Amino acid sequence: MTTSDPEPYDAVVLAGGGARRLAGADKPGVVVGGRPLVAWVGAAVASAERIVLVGPARPELPEAIVVREDPPGGGPVPALRAGLTRVRAPWTAVLAADLPFLRPAHVAGLLREAAGRTGAVLVDADGRPQWLAGVWRTADLAEALAGYRSTSLRGLMDPLAPRLVPAPEGEAPWYDCDTPSDIATASRMIGENRA
Repeated sequence: MTTSDPEPYDAVVLAGGGARRLAGADKPGVVVGGRPLVAWVGAAVASAERIVLVGPARPELPEAIVVREDPPGGGPVPALRAGLTRVRAPWTAVLAADLPFLRPAHVAGLLREAAGRTGAVLVDADGRPQWLAGVWRTADLAEALAGYRSTSLRGLMDPLAPRLVPAPEGEAPWYDCDTPSDIATASRMIGENRA
């Protein structure tokens, strides 16, 4: 296998949160840099064998398999559990729906870094793992979820000892948009990169 032939993977995109810090706005649909946040993520995983969208159906991802967590809005662990029921590939990218700087090269890099391990996750500029920006061996993640009763993604994923992957210098694929300030900053950064 060459670096141009990555392992087959499916993507689980978590898009069902309440966006409390955005006053309940439709966060996946917020336009940043000329396209909705969820469309940036969809483009980053265009090479996935299937995209499983956990949350309401999105016109930006018409080919996605749509599932809902139980209860809707129940948090990332129930959402991941629901999404994994539709995964078929040996690897799963687990991603938030609000990552405007995530690109296909970052996903491919995570797949390479995960080889021989349970998974790989991006770390932010402070070295903190970003649990909703990673790639996992599907069987290992499903096994960990099977007996897991907590609501903490960190509690689920940290014991799997993924490889921690820093972003290339000057890039922030882990940057998510939780607040109006985050959105404004991301829009400004995308605008500056286009200039």
